[in-house]
Amino acid sequence: MISLSVGQLRSSSKSSNMGENPQSVQAGGANMVQTRNFSLGSTIFEPQGEAPTPTGWQEMSGSSAGHAPEKKLILFALWLATLEKAASGVGALAFIWATVVLLGGYAIKLDTTDFWFITTILLIEGTRIFSRSRELKWQHQSTSRIEEAGIYSFRVLKSSSHFIVQITKAVFWPVTKSLPHSSHDRRVKESTDTERASNRLRRKMPTRIWATSDVPLLPYAGWVFLSRNISKLLYWLQLISATACVILSLVRLIQQDFGELNDDPDKRNQKSALNIFYGLALAEALLFLMEKAYWEWKVIYCKILEQVNDECGLGDSGMVSIKRFFYDAYSKCINGSIFDGLKMDLVSFAMELLASDSCDEQLIGARILQKFSTNQDFSKETLQKIGISISVIERLVEMLNWKDPQEEEIRRCAADILSELAQKQQNSLRVAGVPGAMESISSLLCTCRSSNGEVDEICQKNVICDQKFYDFSAFNLLGLRILKCLARDHDNCGKIGSTRGLLSKVIEFTHVEERLLRDESVPDFHVKTVKLSLQVVKMLASTTGNTGKVLRQKISEIVFTVSNIRNILQYGGKQPELQRLGIEILTSLAFEEETAERIGSTGGIIKELLHIFFEQQTPIFSKKETAKNQKHVRVAAGEALAMLALQSKSNCHQVLKLGVINKFVLALEEPVFCLHSARILKNICAHIGQEPDCLLHLKEITDSAPTVLKAIASENNKIKEVMIGLAAEIFRLMTSEEADGVFDQTNIRKSSLAQELVQILLSYKYPHIRVPQIRRFIIELAIWMIRDSEENMHIFKQLGMEEELQNVIETTSELENFNIFSGTVGLSPHNTTIHSLVDSALELLAAV
Repeated sequence: MISLSVGQLRSSSKSSNMGENPQSVQAGGANMVQTRNFSLGSTIFEPQGEAPTPTGWQEMSGSSAGHAPEKKLILFALWLATLEKAASGVGALAFIWATVVLLGGYAIKLDTTDFWFITTILLIEGTRIFSRSRELKWQHQSTSRIEEAGIYSFRVLKSSSHFIVQITKAVFWPVTKSLPHSSHDRRVKESTDTERASNRLRRKMPTRIWATSDVPLLPYAGWVFLSRNISKLLYWLQLISATACVILSLVRLIQQDFGELNDDPDKRNQKSALNIFYGLALAEALLFLMEKAYWEWKVIYCKILEQVNDECGLGDSGMVSIKRFFYDAYSKCINGSIFDGLKMDLVSFAMELLASDSCDEQLIGARILQKFSTNQDFSKETLQKIGISISVIERLVEMLNWKDPQEEEIRRCAADILSELAQKQQNSLRVAGVPGAMESISSLLCTCRSSNGEVDEICQKNVICDQKFYDFSAFNLLGLRILKCLARDHDNCGKIGSTRGLLSKVIEFTHVEERLLRDESVPDFHVKTVKLSLQVVKMLASTTGNTGKVLRQKISEIVFTVSNIRNILQYGGKQPELQRLGIEILTSLAFEEETAERIGSTGGIIKELLHIFFEQQTPIFSKKETAKNQKHVRVAAGEALAMLALQSKSNCHQVLKLGVINKFVLALEEPVFCLHSARILKNICAHIGQEPDCLLHLKEITDSAPTVLKAIASENNKIKEVMIGLAAEIFRLMTSEEADGVFDQTNIRKSSLAQELVQILLSYKYPHIRVPQIRRFIIELAIWMIRDSEENMHIFKQLGMEEELQNVIETTSELENFNIFSGTVGLSPHNTTIHSLVDSALELLAAV
């Protein structure tokens, strides 16, 4: 009996619609309601919207807008410059007063003592001023090379053991030699990253020009008069000069021994003039010493440089960068307005150094940008500034091509910066838009594979060069990481595929040996390299449109692609994440019919996929997270098998030969794996026919009919969709008597099934994104039921099936004519359109 009338059925359907709020595609306009979440349940058997890629910076964490540690150095430089300019102003006034008033007006009448005191003070101050102006130049020059960067202070001079003795010895030292360091100095030198970096840079090939720090200014006094030591001498000279000026000025101001001046009318103002001069000289010297004392207090006791370096997170080598930045800011405040330094910041400073011709300056700039771009607090502003500077991006891309082992750190920093920069779509387009960018990225990838196909063991670790190892593994990881970021854009995928040799390099990194897959102590970078390469290949293979079609063809044509993945499937039981990525690549490649046949004919692929799909969890996967990953691998394997079996008779026969149909039937009862098991069985049914060697397997499949029939009543719409499609195929292969036996076995009446099918059609007035083929499968099953029994025909007419079929005609969409989808693009169309199916069903109902 039919338990519901047509009106009750429609009312029930309407109320269920209100609770379910299904997403649908409006007829004609194909207006998809994009409100669903992209979850693990989404598959290629339903259309996928493009995942939103943020083009702005709203998701970037942290901001340095209100927290710039270098502001402390700028303020420090400003106050130093204020004291320096005040001292210079007072000194200029004292000089003018002495030359115009004293030596000009009282030169003949001055006492010998005051004359020589004034002359000595002027000479001392002239020497100090000259030394000061030159010291800034030498200090700036000293920070242009990493090994010479330093802040000179009283403590530095005091801590240099046997300083005077070394100077004395150096006077007689040959120009071609330098004074050897003490063993303590050598130990300290070897313990710092800065010195190690400088040693690498000094080992560069000799050039035809002098390095400024190595220029001997006087013969036979090489160590003392090398340019890198001049600023130390000038610093010391200034302190002596200022101290002498204070002493001489105080002596005369205290003594007040200016002779009998009141008797001579021409000398009545001489005493005041002398006191003014000595006072000005004393004030100038005191201001200068105050500046030096402030310098010492901030640098040595407050450790402002170390504090800023720690806040910036630049590490041990960052002190070189901080010192150089401070001297540049200080020089700007001294040479121009004291406010000129306020325009500086570390990021802009580093970007300027990056464009320099000096390796040391390039390294300083690269280090700063690399640290800031990976620092959560400063990454946003840093990447913003780099992203809007095309010249900086071009410079970074150019650095990727530098193969000199001595420039390894610069190259690695550039690659790290680009990998961070490319994570935003707008910047990834700019990086990819630089001419030769893909070739430069390709230069980072080095596999060193020998002629027999094995990876060179030395290259797997590092290559020794100039007494040090060149870390190819780090560059491989960075290169693959950049490609992964770029591959998120459709146009960039096309550029990657069209770059000569790049695709082959990426696929070579998917090669991994059995011992590495099974060894739990394998170095982490090996696994990361394989994982990144698989991720890049997956992104390229899943590209939509004509670009994706071309890429899938190129990837499948590379002979190592499928065989490398087969090794991962076969031996990667302890690396479920690698297995999942490899399986997803196979699934994407199988979009193309020819490629699916090629994958199926590769020995062991289908067998390994079946082994993974039916594999039960072992003690190896006892950890919760690993067990979860293994579950995802099994689901991915089922999807790949369903994809390979889709419209491929040869692949279906391979599955039959392996004798696993009964396992698929058992998997229909597992909620997680029943979807793909049903899809695989449906594809096999479509190709199995009445061939003699398939009759045994046919019996195994039809035995699953009771399970399938019960699953149609499932509350899960995805399961319902797939089971209805499988039921249509299974009943098509059965006789009426066998079908009746199934209904009797399950105690399900055909009228109840018909009622369920009509109710589902009522629920889906429009094609649904999550279950795009459910209306097609319902019509296919209804056609079989109508042909099977005239009674079923009457039941469908009474339930209003004709009216619902008319609605399907009016709301049909291209969505329902495809088996699979690449994004929102339909692939692998059904042999019969849904419109034709509806016409067939209406013709059968009209025959009553």
